[in-house]
Amino acid sequence: MSDNTQSTREPLSERMRLIRFRMKREKSRFSDEIRLVPRRLVWTVAVLYVLALIIAIAVNRMGFVEHGSDWPPGSDPLLNALFVAGVVTAVAITLGSVILLAGYVNQDAKRRGMNSTLWTILVAMLLPAYLFTGFVIYFLIREPLPYHCTQCGSMVSARFNFCPQCKCNLRPTCRQCKREVGERDRYCPYCGEDVSAG
Repeated sequence: MSDNTQSTREPLSERMRLIRFRMKREKSRFSDEIRLVPRRLVWTVAVLYVLALIIAIAVNRMGFVEHGSDWPPGSDPLLNALFVAGVVTAVAITLGSVILLAGYVNQDAKRRGMNSTLWTILVAMLLPAYLFTGFVIYFLIREPLPYHCTQCGSMVSARFNFCPQCKCNLRPTCRQCKREVGERDRYCPYCGEDVSAG
């Protein structure tokens, strides 16, 4: 019974250690993350916004020509145009944010070595029914950023304990079971090996 309980707790423990390691290793600024969104996508969203604005105001003005009044009725035509522009802007901010966030997910998944197409499709498929659930899932389980080995400089996954090029110990590990241990741990939490001497 205790072996079964230990085996079910082990992945969560590994996950928590990985999250702590990731938080120590990843030092990204918001401005750097914003730069991941493709410029073409930003320009496409801006052009679509301007087109939607022009079309909405033109359709509203056509209603004035055909029916004799703009929407909302009983207002100045300039105020009506500003009202329509405000509605279009509110909708555009919401939709544009979702599109740009999907672009960010695509580029971020590429730099983390994940399948970017799969994650973009997953986020898009979950969007109509579950709103931002796809984004939340992505941000919770995305891979940590790869980094340079301190000894040879080659890129290594943050999940690795040793560099595959030079065998440099990237994180403190137990000599017996080869699992990650904390820098201040005296004993391995998995096998009980004394790690303070190493």
